[in-house]
Amino acid sequence: MKQLLFLQNIGIGEIVIIALIILLLFGGKKIPELMRGLGKGVKNFQDGVKGVENDLKIDTPDDQTGKKQD
Repeated sequence: MKQLLFLQNIGIGEIVIIALIILLLFGGKKIPELMRGLGKGVKNFQDGVKGVENDLKIDTPDDQTGKKQD
C-alpha cells in the first residue's frame, strides 16, 4: 500500500498531461506496439510465476509405491 502513496495526489489534469507527453515522445503509431510488448511481457512473467509455483508444489504420495498424486 505504501508503494502507491505517490498516486494519491494525481488528478485527471495530471493524467492528461502525462498522456500527452507520452504521445509526443513515442508518437501515435508506436504506442500500440509498446502496449502489445508490455502485455506479452506481463503474460510471460505470469507464466514464469505459475511454472515456479508448480515446481515448488509438494506432491504427497497416494500409496506405498511412492506414486505422485495428480
